[in-house]
Amino acid sequence: MKNNKSLGQHWLKNRAILDEIADAAAMGADENTVCLEIGPGLGTLTSSLLKRFHKVVAVEFDEKLAENLPKSFPGKDLEVVHGDILSADVPALVQTNNYVVVGNIPYYITSPIIRQMIGLTPAPRRIVLLMQKEVAERVAAAAGNQSILSLITQNRAEVELGPVVKAEEFTPPPKVDSQVLILAPLDEPQVDDVVLKFASRGFSNPRKKLSSNLADSRMSKADWENALREEGINPNVRAEDLSLWDWEDLYSRQNPEKTLAKK
Repeated sequence: MKNNKSLGQHWLKNRAILDEIADAAAMGADENTVCLEIGPGLGTLTSSLLKRFHKVVAVEFDEKLAENLPKSFPGKDLEVVHGDILSADVPALVQTNNYVVVGNIPYYITSPIIRQMIGLTPAPRRIVLLMQKEVAERVAAAAGNQSILSLITQNRAEVELGPVVKAEEFTPPPKVDSQVLILAPLDEPQVDDVVLKFASRGFSNPRKKLSSNLADSRMSKADWENALREEGINPNVRAEDLSLWDWEDLYSRQNPEKTLAKK
């Protein structure tokens, strides 16, 4: 079937890689674990998932693909839902607390999908996503190369990089390589969400120093430079250099009246 370029469709057909992705999703799963697949497409990954999970619920945006997919797996417990994953009620689809999420996702909606999946209640046991290599590396970045997406993700999940998948493994090949990102959601976020909202101010202009981005009516640029020094942080630092705990400390400094629960 011809791919739809507007939907970012690239078919991965290397069975060894597909099995490796499915194995990563199935790690720690039991016989009752349900798998939610994002964007099954032609069903190449679906085939590997059905060998490891008793039930797969697949959400496919392309109506024709959604209609054809069940025909490829007669007798299997495969439920195909035609719809947009970003507006899907995932817990209602899987109907269990014991589920994982896996998918070869379109590059152009990677960030919204990650944010959605790590915010689900109940949370999936594991989230295994194949995405643009550069984005996977950005999500897994340590202090020095942080982004607001990496902070948000690492606040709610343990992050692990899986195998790199070369562009030539896809049909048609994308312009860049891909990589598997593995997320293990935490029971509780590491810092309060208000800290991340505060941190987003620091990334408002990535080229500027952090003190400039954070300056407001309560604390001037000079005040923030002094605050950074007192925290043992270089006053010339940029937002990408700070960890979750640095942001929590800086938030508490500007908001001393608010007590944050320590994890």
